[in-house]
Amino acid sequence: MPKKRSGGGLTGTQQAAKFLGVSVLAGAVLAGIAMPAAGVLGLAAKGTVKGFDEIPANLKRPPLSQRTTILDADGELIASVYSRDRTVVPLKDISPYMQKAIIAIEDSRFYEHGAIDLKGVLRALNKNATSGGVAEGASTLTQQYVKNVFVEEAGDDPAKVAEATQQTLGRKIQELKYAIQIEEELGKKKILENYLNITFFGQQAYGIEAASQRYFTKSAKDLKLGEAAMLAGLVQSPSRYDPVNDSEEAKKRRNLVLQRMADVGDITQAEADKAKAADIKLKVSRPRNGCITAVNGAAFFCDYVQKSFLSDPVFGKTKEERAKIWNRGGLTIKTTLDPQAQKSAQEAIEEKVDQDDSVASAVSMVEPGTGKVMAMAQSRPYGFNKNETQINYSVDQEYGGSAFGFPVGSTFKPFVAAAAIEEGKPASQEYPSPYSMLYPASIPACDGKMWVNDQAARLQNENTSEKGPYRLQKAMELSVNTYFIEMIDDIGLCPVVELADKMGVIQGNGDKLPVAPAPLTLGSTGMSPLTMASAYATFANRGTYCTPIAISSIRTAEGESLRVPKSTCDRAMTERTADTINTLLGGVVSDNGTGSKAGLSGRDNAGKTGTTDGRKNAWFVGYTPNLSGAVWVGSPTQQVEMFGVTIGGQYYPKVFGGEVPGPIWNLAMTGALEGREAPNFTTVTIPQPESTTRPGEDGDTGGFDRDIDEDGDGDGDTDAKPGDTEIPGITVPENGIEGTDGGSGDNTSGGDPGTGAGPGTGVQGPDGGEGTPGGDGNPGTGGSAGVGGGDGENEGGRNGGWD
Repeated sequence: MPKKRSGGGLTGTQQAAKFLGVSVLAGAVLAGIAMPAAGVLGLAAKGTVKGFDEIPANLKRPPLSQRTTILDADGELIASVYSRDRTVVPLKDISPYMQKAIIAIEDSRFYEHGAIDLKGVLRALNKNATSGGVAEGASTLTQQYVKNVFVEEAGDDPAKVAEATQQTLGRKIQELKYAIQIEEELGKKKILENYLNITFFGQQAYGIEAASQRYFTKSAKDLKLGEAAMLAGLVQSPSRYDPVNDSEEAKKRRNLVLQRMADVGDITQAEADKAKAADIKLKVSRPRNGCITAVNGAAFFCDYVQKSFLSDPVFGKTKEERAKIWNRGGLTIKTTLDPQAQKSAQEAIEEKVDQDDSVASAVSMVEPGTGKVMAMAQSRPYGFNKNETQINYSVDQEYGGSAFGFPVGSTFKPFVAAAAIEEGKPASQEYPSPYSMLYPASIPACDGKMWVNDQAARLQNENTSEKGPYRLQKAMELSVNTYFIEMIDDIGLCPVVELADKMGVIQGNGDKLPVAPAPLTLGSTGMSPLTMASAYATFANRGTYCTPIAISSIRTAEGESLRVPKSTCDRAMTERTADTINTLLGGVVSDNGTGSKAGLSGRDNAGKTGTTDGRKNAWFVGYTPNLSGAVWVGSPTQQVEMFGVTIGGQYYPKVFGGEVPGPIWNLAMTGALEGREAPNFTTVTIPQPESTTRPGEDGDTGGFDRDIDEDGDGDGDTDAKPGDTEIPGITVPENGIEGTDGGSGDNTSGGDPGTGAGPGTGVQGPDGGEGTPGGDGNPGTGGSAGVGGGDGENEGGRNGGWD
């Protein structure tokens, strides 16, 4: 005897035989399932009927698209994203009322027939023919499931969706053969489960679990009779019977389902009547999809995660493959985002910069040694309204950032210093460093080429008092432009280009750096905060650069782990070079440097300020041994010059790196590192000069980091900030500012703290105002007092701590 299946109905062979037998109805049985007999010829003419045996035997059933969950490093939710809001659940987690309701209204003989309900087909044909319209359909739940599989496979492609739903004889034959296969392969219970998980219920809800949450804010397993009947009624036309927009139509349809359940014996008539009398009571949960829903201002980080996935070949060879996986969803993505660091970064920005300010701010934080992106925040929220944006100011254009990034100003100078030290220059390297100078006539570039100053371009420092000679440490602390131009003239452009490349330094549009002195010393080209934070992490990691990563692990809906990108760490410079830079940049955040307002207390830290042409951008990039962070403040459109501006409710005559970005960095890093270890840098001893000043010269006014390129050729655009000779709010006594404990003998300047027992009484001024030598006594014997600055014989003691 022919073998029967547990689900009921005939075997595949018998189904095929009957299929071929009824085809004598000239296609009416197949093409007329849901339309009048009069329409059969038209369908047959348009559709192509393949031979039954020519249709592929196996229906490819792609995994159902579901929501993807993005988590922070602690496993807490950042956001949920999806192309289709769906959560797949097993049949045991679907209310029995829902199971009975959908069968009653869509296929009441589901457990009695096979893949094709011939009795239902003939009944539908007769009723449609006599009514002259579509009065009744005859597709089984299995056939509907197959059709939904085709639609799911089509995704959001309109052409493919149209093909999947076309009413042709060939399409109907294809659906029927696959329905036979599915019945044999899965059985009734699994088909019902799959159908309830794939079906669209309106309001962006796919599958019964999402629908139950959308309309009633409860799980599908908790649906009551009336609720289940209402949802079952939606399947035929989710828009027509939408209870949110038309409660009356929805109620009529619900009551029809309830009556049908009573007619087939699933419920009593009394139960049906009671449920019909009740109003539909919704508890709607609005769709909340996408990175815009992220917590703690992490929307831009969420967006970065998505774009990283879509751009990385590790997730698929082509963009289309990666997009298909992402849109399918069902992923649980654990990221590197540190909730403490993220919260601190966002709060720091919000304290110092308002959403509706004329300028914006962005912060990125990276862990040295791992490349993990720990935080990403900005002042203008993710959104589509006024003072909101979808542009992620922290990243390159490829990942949704600005087209070119933002000029970084003097935060580029440490790369020059590191390249010079790698080339063998000592940390005590001295250059004349005049206030103003022509760019060198020519500078060796890469590949035997030369950069030529054919425009007679000049540059200058912030103030006329900034004139050398300077050694590297002081030049870095005060950000002396001419010093670093002389340094790059000495070593050539190529060592800087090569080192920057090893440190992942690229322009915001993804291009390599221009081989010219302005971009390679004064930071006139645009970069992203993430690029700068990652590059500075190289110094913190003692010379090894690690590529930034945002994803720690990915698990599919089936529990499978996907391979994720790993950070690639390579040595960019020697440990000795990195240790030297850490020592130098530690001076920048001291009382002597331009970043004094950024300096952290209680832990080793280092960094560099930067301010650019017309004060359109201000930066602070700094780090501790275990965290690197970059802060940018400026005009996203590069149209606002930060003179006389109000930012975060505070008025600034002019903005520079140490004034607004520096304090943001301080707040963000302090909160991010609270309660965490405070490791120390490995520092080096840098020989100090006996004196870097000459009697009778003006003080070391430590300027505003004015980086000027006046070539006018458009090739080395300026990184200039109009500066003032005087610093607002700072007055210097005629005899200078009294200093702290001067060093013991051994020619230690009164303004530079020494290590011996000498009682030099001169206290250095804010810039380290240089006093006269503190006597000739040997260590331990006590030198004569050194007087701090400004007595006509000594250099003025004016504060150099401004960028």
